[in-house]
Amino acid sequence: MPRPLPLRVLARGALRGRVRDGARWRSAAALFTSMTALAATSLGPGHALAEPLASPCALTRTGAHHSEGVDTWNASYERPTRPLDAVMVFLSFPDSAPRTTPSELTGDYFPATSRFFEQASYGRFTVRPHPQRAWIQMPHPSTSYAIQRDWNAGDRAAYLRDALSVADPRVDFSRYDVVYFVADPDAPGVDSDATKVVNLDTPLHADGKDIRRVVTVFEKHPPDRLVLAHETGHVFDLPDLYHRPTDGEGDWDTYVGDWDLMGSQFGLSPDLFGWHKWRLGWLEPHQVACVLGTGTTRLTLEPLEAGPAGAGVGAAGAGAGGAAGTGVLASRSAASAADGTAGAGRASGAGAPGGAGAPGGAKRSDKPSGASGRSGPDGTAAGAGAAWQGPPLPAKALSASAPGAGAPATSPGALGVAAPPGSQAFGVGRGTKLAVVPTGPDSAIALEARGSAGNDGSTCEQGILVYRVRSRTESGSGPIQVLDAHPRTEACWEDSVYPPLADAPVRLGESFKVPGADVRVQVEDRTASGAWTVRITTG
Repeated sequence: MPRPLPLRVLARGALRGRVRDGARWRSAAALFTSMTALAATSLGPGHALAEPLASPCALTRTGAHHSEGVDTWNASYERPTRPLDAVMVFLSFPDSAPRTTPSELTGDYFPATSRFFEQASYGRFTVRPHPQRAWIQMPHPSTSYAIQRDWNAGDRAAYLRDALSVADPRVDFSRYDVVYFVADPDAPGVDSDATKVVNLDTPLHADGKDIRRVVTVFEKHPPDRLVLAHETGHVFDLPDLYHRPTDGEGDWDTYVGDWDLMGSQFGLSPDLFGWHKWRLGWLEPHQVACVLGTGTTRLTLEPLEAGPAGAGVGAAGAGAGGAAGTGVLASRSAASAADGTAGAGRASGAGAPGGAGAPGGAKRSDKPSGASGRSGPDGTAAGAGAAWQGPPLPAKALSASAPGAGAPATSPGALGVAAPPGSQAFGVGRGTKLAVVPTGPDSAIALEARGSAGNDGSTCEQGILVYRVRSRTESGSGPIQVLDAHPRTEACWEDSVYPPLADAPVRLGESFKVPGADVRVQVEDRTASGAWTVRITTG
């Protein structure tokens, strides 16, 4: 469900007469070359070992709503490893004549929603919209359904029954994977705060198909930026990463700030966390490094937004079924670095887009944000120091993946990394994206490199983002929390949804001791391709 516009954004809009969603304070971007990083490097003797797909870093999926567990996929949800077809049904009411057209409302959400997922998935996934061309009138006035954010279950059920009843004669629901019911934004009973995904214990049935969840859209025209992409994320079992204050006041964004669409659609860096990309099947097993035991491991992390050149929508990606996987690489024990938060210093130039820019549109977010708070690990993984790095892929798998049936060779808007003429191709967007340090069966510390390209084109600060993941924590209660490497400073106050976390990444030359865990992160270097060399010390 979308959350209200942050109060600071409303205040800025009042002062400036508008809400800025264009210019951001960010460093100049340097063009990504094809020399992207593939390797995780141990700092001592040892050898790589192939391991089962279910690695120690693939946290156990629990009974928590939208659990962040990775070991298995919740089969009641579609896994977005292929293009999915979505029908948009436009609903009017007898108490209001629509002032917009279905075509105008379609343009509010597409192609921005499709483009977001194409870029986030490196071309492996997209939403293909199928908008109805005409309004379909509901049998009762809009005010009769009592539409609101905390919607009464009976009123909501009546709305869904009526919507399906009037739409079924005109729509063949058997053809679609996702259903959007879009209400007339100007009807008097429509509340834009009520937009949400409705999960049905007893599915609706139409055209021989069980409909287990529906996206109910009540947004104004034009809507908040990326609101439909956020709601569509719930269709794929992603949780809300904001916390809704109990009194309705205060910051909603203290868990993850700008750093993931499921935290805030208003965010400067809305690309999905690497953890979510792993869950959804968009990372290959070798792109996730699992750091085990005590010792020191050096990794080269390529920017999260860098994707393989020429990857079309529907291209073969990480395994679509079963558990997510990684592999193992030994490392030696080493003394941890000195304690203290990240020091002063700022990394220069980030990577530049290798494809289309971030979707535009007015600012908007479907998230509340929660009170911050960091708790310690649930335990430390036993055993000698090791870093899991996925099993080598066959040469064919490392080549540019072929597009799926009916998909173009390069999908419009897909982010890629192209090799300049005469350069050597290395990595080409298929390098290590995510490092994970397990701290218990249902908790871990994750690290990823965030730059300024693709969906993160408006990023405030670049560097290594560190966050804590808990698979037993419910959606909306902080299953992921970004750890701030600069807790005494803020950044991008004018544009960030939560300035204290806008400068959270560890910058080049800095060292960061993870609060409540025996983990230290040092950012040692940048490669010619824009990848980051990171030293992780545990124990």
